[in-house]
Amino acid sequence: MKKKYSLKNSSKGMMLVLSTCLTLTSFAQDKGPEMADTMRSNGKIYVVVAVCLTLLIGLFLYMIRVERMVRKLEKEK
Repeated sequence: MKKKYSLKNSSKGMMLVLSTCLTLTSFAQDKGPEMADTMRSNGKIYVVVAVCLTLLIGLFLYMIRVERMVRKLEKEK
């Protein structure tokens, strides 16, 4: 009796190969993040963090606003 080759088995194999390749490339990087050290020493890392936080807070506020509008429309129907 022959065993059929299924898509489920091939996707598991591809994920195994992909994760192995990603792991090997991460071991090749011995140095630390030089850019982050430079930005931290110049004080610019705080600007980056502030911009990221501003964007995230704005995104969350937008999501809350849209959710309230949708809830209001659902109640009207």
